[in-house]
Amino acid sequence: MQFPENFLWGASSSAFQIEGGWDEDGKGMSVADYNAFKRSSRQADTRIASDFYHHYEEDIALMKELGMGMYRFSFAWSRIIPDGDGKVNPKGLAFYHKVVDLLRKNGIEPFVTLYHFDLPYALVQKYNGWEDRRCVYAFERYARICFEEFKDSVRWWQVINEQNLMIRVDERMNITESDPWKADKMRAQMDYHMFLAHALAVKACHEIIPDGKIGPAVSSTCTYPLTNVPKDVWAARMNDYMKTVYCLDMHCYGAYSGIYMRYLKERDIVPVMQEEDASILKHGRPDYIAVNYYRTLCASYLPANEEHPIGSRVYRGNEVDFDQYGYCRDEKNEHLAASEYGAQIDPTGLRIVLNDYYSRYRLPLLITENGLGMADELTADGKIHDAYRIDYLRQHIEACALAIEDGVELFGYSPWSFMDLLSSHQGFRKRYGFVYVDRDEQDAKQCERIRKDSFYWYQKVIASNGESL
Repeated sequence: MQFPENFLWGASSSAFQIEGGWDEDGKGMSVADYNAFKRSSRQADTRIASDFYHHYEEDIALMKELGMGMYRFSFAWSRIIPDGDGKVNPKGLAFYHKVVDLLRKNGIEPFVTLYHFDLPYALVQKYNGWEDRRCVYAFERYARICFEEFKDSVRWWQVINEQNLMIRVDERMNITESDPWKADKMRAQMDYHMFLAHALAVKACHEIIPDGKIGPAVSSTCTYPLTNVPKDVWAARMNDYMKTVYCLDMHCYGAYSGIYMRYLKERDIVPVMQEEDASILKHGRPDYIAVNYYRTLCASYLPANEEHPIGSRVYRGNEVDFDQYGYCRDEKNEHLAASEYGAQIDPTGLRIVLNDYYSRYRLPLLITENGLGMADELTADGKIHDAYRIDYLRQHIEACALAIEDGVELFGYSPWSFMDLLSSHQGFRKRYGFVYVDRDEQDAKQCERIRKDSFYWYQKVIASNGESL
């Protein structure tokens, strides 16, 4: 396994899942806070999470010990601008300055995501969030504030984490509309506004930080056809178009593909676009594409019928892997094993995704999420033996090496996650980290940090630049 000499090895997290201190030092409520509090009687929430807000010095020391060359994390918009578009909170900026400066002092490159599922809740109350165009300009202002503030200390930026996945989850978008077609019309408008926000942020970054690099982080999809029947093959292609390719096309080319526009028109959910938008969107081409990869999908053709014609106003299935009449149906791939939480494990799919995106867009690639969520067990002697995670990561890192041999320009691997963090629907029952955070759903204890077996394994991988696999 050969990796480039300057390959960036790291790990990732997000603000609402690790920081805690949800209302400390002037921070405002976010949509992520609001949703977490609804489940707080059953599981951990964002009030404390992994308590990075009070442990960041210890955690960055562990990152250095691990050997990380990069740390991909996010700023909380509502910590910097509590109401989303009003006064700037100097204490919020001060916290992130301390984090960024300490990372750099320890030789760790900060990769900052501006928005990771945590829209300031005040913007929901004022505008219904991304449905209103004013949210676009609120985000542009927030981005420009961050670029100006950190232009001397942060070179690498990500605009929005997994817009293409987030938009499919009603709770994350604060969509409460019960009519499926009305909800999807709203969803399409929100999605479009986020594309505008992305383009404006990319333009601002290039203006303010001339040597800065900025791009999106997408939830990747690789869909296999259930059979080799041509309509199933087409269904698999459409599944990828509807869930990922349309998004990357917009980022890279500044327009929806013909296939996706046809879909929007068939369903009568084309978003409202203004005349000046075309010139805005052309600035959105990123410097790189960040890939979040966990699993592959499988699809069959879902015929339209009298009740559900092509362009039906109804989709069925779950939010994330939805089915669409006239296009595709989500299927189980019988050839793959799955984790205890249902994600099918497929390292070959990562090689396919990397080759596909590189051949389509000819942009450097970076992996910012890839990992295995499991219910890790702390032994009586204070150890976590997570051989299953080591095996998962080894296979996926090998797939990265093969993709590089294929000619893909992959410059870094930053798996999910550095430490255990708050899972949206499983709290701390589902763990991803190299570092165990000793807390349970209702008792945060002291949030003691404990190195897992995977920590020591990944430490050797980094030190050897992948040769110790």
